[in-house]
Amino acid sequence: MKVTLSALDTSESSFTPLVVIELAQDVKEETKEWLKNRIIAKKKDGGAQLLFRPLLNKYEQETLENQNLYLVGASKIRMLLGAEAVGLVKECNDNTMRAFTYRTRQNFKGFDDNNDDFLTMAECQFIIKHELENLRAKDEKMIPGYPQAKLYPGKSLLRRLLTSGIVIQVFPLHDSEALKKLEDTWYTRFALKYQPIDSIRGYFGETIALYFGFLEYFTFALIPMAVIGLPYYLFVWEDYDKYVIFASFNLIWSTVILELWKRGCANMTYRWGTLLMKRKFEEPRPGFHGVLGINSITGKEEPLYPSYKRQLRIYLVSLPFVCLCLYFSLYVMMIYFDMEVWALGLHENSGSEWTSVLLYVPSIIYAIVIEIMNRLYRYAAEFLTSWENHRLESAYQNHLILKVLVFNFLNCFASLFYIAFVLKDMKLLRQSLATLLITSQILNQIMESFLPYWLQRKHGVRVKRKVQALKADIDATLYEQVILEKEMGTYLGTFDDYLELFLQFGYVSLFSCVYPLAAAFAVLNNFTEVNSDALKMCRVFKRPFSEPSANIGVWQLAFETMSVISVVTNCALIGMSPQVNAVFPESKADLILIVVAVEVLASSSPSATIHALLALKFILAFAIPDKPRHIQMKLARLEFESLEALKQQQMKLVTENLKEEPMESGKEKAT
Repeated sequence: MKVTLSALDTSESSFTPLVVIELAQDVKEETKEWLKNRIIAKKKDGGAQLLFRPLLNKYEQETLENQNLYLVGASKIRMLLGAEAVGLVKECNDNTMRAFTYRTRQNFKGFDDNNDDFLTMAECQFIIKHELENLRAKDEKMIPGYPQAKLYPGKSLLRRLLTSGIVIQVFPLHDSEALKKLEDTWYTRFALKYQPIDSIRGYFGETIALYFGFLEYFTFALIPMAVIGLPYYLFVWEDYDKYVIFASFNLIWSTVILELWKRGCANMTYRWGTLLMKRKFEEPRPGFHGVLGINSITGKEEPLYPSYKRQLRIYLVSLPFVCLCLYFSLYVMMIYFDMEVWALGLHENSGSEWTSVLLYVPSIIYAIVIEIMNRLYRYAAEFLTSWENHRLESAYQNHLILKVLVFNFLNCFASLFYIAFVLKDMKLLRQSLATLLITSQILNQIMESFLPYWLQRKHGVRVKRKVQALKADIDATLYEQVILEKEMGTYLGTFDDYLELFLQFGYVSLFSCVYPLAAAFAVLNNFTEVNSDALKMCRVFKRPFSEPSANIGVWQLAFETMSVISVVTNCALIGMSPQVNAVFPESKADLILIVVAVEVLASSSPSATIHALLALKFILAFAIPDKPRHIQMKLARLEFESLEALKQQQMKLVTENLKEEPMESGKEKAT
């Protein structure tokens, strides 16, 4: 028998605050009361059935500054039923992973009616977020007290409140004690050690933990490239013939590390339960809008929006805008080459030490301009993708990532391709690659971690002074925490972090055979990146809501695509080597295109070594299973048990129908 919320008491006089809702200062009382009633109302009445109270009581509001802050929590029973609703997977007493249900809660490892630690704080905050985001308008035509804030059936209430400026922000609270323990094992003591990935997952959720797991894995995977690249740089810097070996190794390396990551990722996410989470039909994302109707697949009421309108917006507005931005990026690139010609001419005329330093200035300026353009384009891409009105969050993320990746790839690497295959200037290619890589790493460290951390520390000092000046009879610990955290920056997700690693992977895999130190600089950057990103998560930004993830999503495809491009690039660089030029002495102009075409078509040719390497790359991609054998066996067993359970259920229904038939026949005879 399924347990429903209405059958259980989910109210508590006091509760642990998990989420904070900040309202604007001039919000009307009727709006506050309406919002409170919708949050605490039962699910059958269209509410979220959560717990809700103001941060300050009436007496404290007279002493402290009223910030219109409200705390949201939930009872233990409500959390457990919410865990079942969102499909959380937990480990059972028989060591298998199964979807949690309230009815079978005693079968799960670590569950106790008197124990509040069965669900992590991150999971509880995820459940509350899910319920708040799915509060939707039913019969309301407007937000009470705000006639201009129109509502229609199916509109997300939280989204309308945010866009109308009534709700300023919604964010989860930190757990000070748990955060201190995590920091002590993560980044406060600088040492070369593995990260506490499981602890990161327990506090921040699977999406954040997977990013840090991938960052750690990618850093260690770069070490072989760095170790091999250092002697190449030190001893055979000008011996271009030897780079053929390095490029060949690059082909294998870029494939193996991505295939092995899939296996490690499957191990982690199975242990966390997210590999088994069933998400067949995603709920509409909070920003999705349309006319309330019946979903033909689920049979549920939800906003509907014609797909042809979305396609028109994509192809008539978004696509032309992206093409225009790509053209502008190429135009800026040509200005950069004009600056290079000017700096080179100035150096040739004077030959002084000052002008030799000036040779690096165009590349540095161009690297800074690239970072600025990437950030500005990101805002435009987010606006366009939101305007396209995608129903699912996954579709929204995929379209946003595609827009940003296409622009960032061209913006960051177009100049390198132009130098390598049009100008064919290997010296300028090394200089540009080194300058772009190092400058982008320095700028990212400053903009993403150190500058926000410095600003946050200044704000923290001001808040503490203000709280210390309050009356001594007020316990302002929670007040201080909420005021401090609400002013922190909002962490916008792992998008920028993965994008940084994606571009770094491009610099290393595409042209590292020309500049072997690229991998070494990437390793040094990533060792500091781990600590700066950890600091950023714990002390700079608000705590992000947890989000279950089974893998790194579309970024896996992005890295694999970059790996394929690196194959073509490295083959072309091999084709430019003196060794291959000696084989084709009369076709230097078209040699690069010939080599690339030959490799793509995989036709028979004398260069058997290169073909063998390419064949080995694709064989490895298919030969290395995405999931380890023991994970495959466990998944197969769970699938078998599900099919058996379904078969038994069908047999039970058939048996019940057969029992009813004789009874009906007897009634007919009696009649």
